[in-house]
Amino acid sequence: MSHQPTESKRLLSHTIAEWACALKYEHLSPAAIQAAKLFWFDTIGCALGGSQQDDARILLKHYRAMGGGNGSATAFVSGFKTNPVDASFLNGHMIRAMDYNDIYWKADPCHPSDLIAAPLALCESEGLAGKDLILATIIAYEIEMRLCEVGRPGVREYGWHHATLSAFAAPIAAGRVLNLTPAQMVSAIGISASRTFCPGAVTAGKLTNMKNTVDPWAGRMGAESALLARGGFSGPEHIIDGKEGLFAVFHHVQYKGEPATFDAEALVKDLPNSSESHYRILDCGMKSFPIEALSHAPLTAMMKTVKEHNIKADDVKEIKVEVIARAADILGDPHKYRPDSKETADHSLPYCMAAGLVDGMVTPLQFREDRVLDKALIPIMDKVKVVPNEEFEALFPKFQPSRVTITTNSGESHSTRVDVPKGDPRDPMTEEEIAVKFTALGGDIIGEDQCKKLQNFIMSMETAENLKGLFELTAPREGAQA
Repeated sequence: MSHQPTESKRLLSHTIAEWACALKYEHLSPAAIQAAKLFWFDTIGCALGGSQQDDARILLKHYRAMGGGNGSATAFVSGFKTNPVDASFLNGHMIRAMDYNDIYWKADPCHPSDLIAAPLALCESEGLAGKDLILATIIAYEIEMRLCEVGRPGVREYGWHHATLSAFAAPIAAGRVLNLTPAQMVSAIGISASRTFCPGAVTAGKLTNMKNTVDPWAGRMGAESALLARGGFSGPEHIIDGKEGLFAVFHHVQYKGEPATFDAEALVKDLPNSSESHYRILDCGMKSFPIEALSHAPLTAMMKTVKEHNIKADDVKEIKVEVIARAADILGDPHKYRPDSKETADHSLPYCMAAGLVDGMVTPLQFREDRVLDKALIPIMDKVKVVPNEEFEALFPKFQPSRVTITTNSGESHSTRVDVPKGDPRDPMTEEEIAVKFTALGGDIIGEDQCKKLQNFIMSMETAENLKGLFELTAPREGAQA
C-alpha cells in the first residue's frame, strides 16, 4: 500500500527500521552474542517458575478455551500449540510473572526479556535457527533500552508505564525475524504503538495481575503487528517524532514547570553495526531477588547488615531505608504495608525487608499466598520506614544508592550503604550463579538433569538449526503440574 509521507523531515521510524533490517548475525560482537545466550538462560528459568503462577494458569486455561491445539508455536511447559501471536503472549507472561527477569533503568525502567518471547514464537513458527533468535534478541534489547534512556525525565514521571515504550520496540525485533523490508518495519512500528499506551495505574497502589501482563501484551502486539505489516497492512510512520506521535503527545504535559522532551538524536546515535560496536545488551542487569528492581539495593544492604552484626528479628526496633524518591513512592506507599497478593508483595519494600529479616532470605517461596498473608510479619513491616534521600537523587541512574540503618531495642544502630546490587552489569551474575537460580525455579518442574540439558541447549543456541528442542526440554518431568 503506498501513501504520501506525513512529514517532510526524515522520521526516526525510518532510521531505526533501516538499521534493524540491515543488521546481520555476522555484525554482532562475540560479547553481545554471549550476553544474549546468558539472558535467554535467565529468561527461560524465569518462565519455568512463572508457569506455575496462578495468573499464568488462568491465561493458559483461557486460551485453551478460546481454541488452538494445532498451531505452529508452542507455550512453555504445557506444550500447548497455538498461533505465534498467542504463544508470544503466553510465554512472555510466564517470563514476567514472577518479576524475576532482567532489569534496566535509566530515565524509564524496562525488562527487555518481556519482549523476546515474540521473536522466539515467530522463529519457531517460521522454522528459523538459533542465530536468528540471537539477532532478534539483541535488536530487542538495543531499541528497548535506548527508548528508556531518552526521556527527559521519562514517561513514568507523567504517570505512564514503560510498556508504552515497549510497544515501539517489540515490532522491530519481531519484524527482523520475519525479514521485513524497511517500509514494512516502519508500518509494524506504527501499528503496534498506535494502540498500546499504558497508564501507570498498573504499578501504582494496590497491584493486580495486570502488573505482569502489560509488557508481554506489548510483545504480543509486536508479533501481530509484524505479521500484519508483512501482509501489507500499514501503520503511521510518524508515530515516534511526527505529528501527534509519542514526542508530541508528551510535550503537552509539564514536569516541574517544563514540557516533557525526548532526546531524539540519542535514540539513533551510533546504532551498532559491526563486531567492534558496543551493544546495549551488555548494559542490562539481572535480578538476584524476585522483587521490584529498586528493592534490590536496600534488601542487599539489610541482609549484609543483619549478617555482619548477627541481628535477629526480635532485636529490631526500627529499619530506616533511604532511597531515591521514586523508589520511596513505588515501594513504600500505604498499600505496600498490608500486601494481600504476590503482585503487591514483590513491590512492597516493607514486606521484602520483613520477610528477609525473619526468613533469612527472599526467594519465590516468600511470595506464596500463605506467607504473604502471614499476620506475624505485620509488626515487623511497621518497623520499616522508607524515606527519600535527596543526596541519592543526583547519583541515579548511574547508581541505585540505598542506605539501611537498623536500630536495635538496645539502642545500637548499624548502617550499610549499597550503590550497585548483585546482577548489575558492574557486578554481573555468572553462568554458574544463573544456573543456581535456574534450578531453583525449574528443578521441581522439569528435574535437575533436564535443567542442565536446557542450559547446554541455550548456551550453544547459535548451533541450533531450529528451536524445537528448546520447547521439548521445557516439558515437565513425569508427575509434575503443567
